[in-house]
Amino acid sequence: MSEAEVARDLHAVLAKLQQGFEIVIEQDHRPIAVLRPSPPVGRMISEIVADLKAQGSNAVMDDDFARDIEEGIKLQRQPWNPPAWD
Repeated sequence: MSEAEVARDLHAVLAKLQQGFEIVIEQDHRPIAVLRPSPPVGRMISEIVADLKAQGSNAVMDDDFARDIEEGIKLQRQPWNPPAWD
């Protein structure tokens, strides 16, 4: 993408990054930068369960645990509103 395209449609650039694409930014048809999606933070629950099974664990996720996880995910999606400084 040219720098003008990036500046004109940053929303589209961010959408492509969220989809896992790398974006090469060009100036006068020469690459000047590469944008890459950030690596995921943490691990998927499915990965943890697979690791437990591989280690021979017979742990079972019950409904209460699943609800706790869902609640934690919802809390992380809420915007952070730090206190205002005086």
